[in-house]
Amino acid sequence: MTTFENILYEVEGGKARITLNRPEKRNALSIELVEELRDALWEADDDKSVHCVILRGSGTSFCAGYDLTPSRTRKDDGVQRRKGVGMDDDAWHIERFQRSLRTLTEMHKPSIAQIHGHCYAGGTDLALYCDMLICSDNASIGYSALRNMGAAPNQMWLYHCGPQWAKRLLLTGDTLSGADAAKIGLVLKSVPEGYLESEVEGLADRLSWIDPEMLSANKRIINVGMELMGSQLLQRLAAENDARAHTSKAARDVFKQISTEGLRAALHDRDAPFGDSRAQVEGPEIRDSSGRLISS
Repeated sequence: MTTFENILYEVEGGKARITLNRPEKRNALSIELVEELRDALWEADDDKSVHCVILRGSGTSFCAGYDLTPSRTRKDDGVQRRKGVGMDDDAWHIERFQRSLRTLTEMHKPSIAQIHGHCYAGGTDLALYCDMLICSDNASIGYSALRNMGAAPNQMWLYHCGPQWAKRLLLTGDTLSGADAAKIGLVLKSVPEGYLESEVEGLADRLSWIDPEMLSANKRIINVGMELMGSQLLQRLAAENDARAHTSKAARDVFKQISTEGLRAALHDRDAPFGDSRAQVEGPEIRDSSGRLISS
């Protein structure tokens, strides 16, 4: 079994549990973590004792997004990384990153995302490639980075919650609670936080009673149906679209601000007008003077 630095990997009772293990960073996705995740997923897919994969996060969050701090480079893998600052270079790096995350879709065995705490930005890119998503009622899911940093490089939103809610969330960068995410089909279901692990494990147990080859046959025909609706092509276009969005004045300005004033200041300026950034599925969105949603 491969040894990993940024994730935990275990196999038990027909289930492979993969835990993002950077709790001090709220499991933000670094290049190193994503490459380890990719390798662990293929290891699980190759292991005939594994029927399904549970993907979860350590600490207080599932995954708070992409790691925007400078990444260390691998000096021992012998791979020459592409360099350049053009739009095509940007798209190349985005596609490479997304290809690793899409292992969740492309592998034969089903995966379940176990979402608690924050599932933001890159965390949603990761989770929405899973076959089924179960979250706690009080989880928070959204992509606030789309307000000025780029476009979503994962466009599975459309297939989960339809065009109107995809636009409502991606055009504003607002977030939903886990309970509301379940109401619109963005996730399979939500449960009280104390029941999250047992709910996911119970579903994984049921998958573990099915022949892995049967699971593969039924997963893959559903995925082929989505591919006939353009899902794979849309993911490729989404990477290029994100690179295009990075050329906008808003994106250029915010990354310049990050370099001069720091990430915290840039995020504060971006998000301050949006209050608590929450959207609500049912009933009117009534807000107080600071922009915080008042529950009806």
